[in-house]
Amino acid sequence: MSRVRFIARMDIKGPNLIKGIHLEGLRVIGDPGEFARLYYEQGIDEIVYMDIVASLYGRNSLHDIVRRTANDVFVPLTVGGGIRSVDDVRELLRAGADKIAINTAAIKNPDLIREIAHVFGSQCLVLSIEAKRQRKGSWEAYTDNGREKTGLDVIDWVRKGVEMGAGEIMITSVDQEGTRKGFDIELVRAVSDTVSIPVIASGGMGMVDHLVDVVARGHADAVAVADILHYKRSTVPEIRTAAIAAGVALRHTP
Repeated sequence: MSRVRFIARMDIKGPNLIKGIHLEGLRVIGDPGEFARLYYEQGIDEIVYMDIVASLYGRNSLHDIVRRTANDVFVPLTVGGGIRSVDDVRELLRAGADKIAINTAAIKNPDLIREIAHVFGSQCLVLSIEAKRQRKGSWEAYTDNGREKTGLDVIDWVRKGVEMGAGEIMITSVDQEGTRKGFDIELVRAVSDTVSIPVIASGGMGMVDHLVDVVARGHADAVAVADILHYKRSTVPEIRTAAIAAGVALRHTP
């Protein structure tokens, strides 16, 4: 069994690290580069940068932030938001990204998944999905920071994304995001049990028990957290130590 990755998710608007609830009500937290360096020094496994307004403006504006971060932070860096073409991917990889994440563009043009995977390899491509619960056992994929309905069933979309070449899935529960009430375990498990590629659970972590739960019952391969770190309610070493003590096989030891 592969070890679980512990990931810091950093939502970006303009030059700022921000945080909201249900992907709305955004509050400025600080300089993303400073937070990235802190998490790296504390032992985070990976960092995800998401430009949350990029789809509104048609392009990702994280190049400078990514370039500065890549000079100081030496863990895998995934970058998403506003990526619409192979050229966009190439520019972000040149800036220092290790992987890219796509959501809106993939839904509008599913062939983009195949194109990116063909040029750069599936290992470079994370399919990011914003999910809202419709009824028990059913979720709809959303775009534009959880604002726009797509009519796509999440599980159907996951299957298609994998068939077209996605190498990883990041599933964010819009319902749970920022609430500190825990992950949507049923959603994460449904996605994880559908695919053979790694699944990152995102949205809702408020305590270590939530991480333990989404790994044990949700079958997550990785856990992305934001609020608990950004508001300094806990640190990477504290979470890692407690999770390992609870039996989670994290990728690295403290």
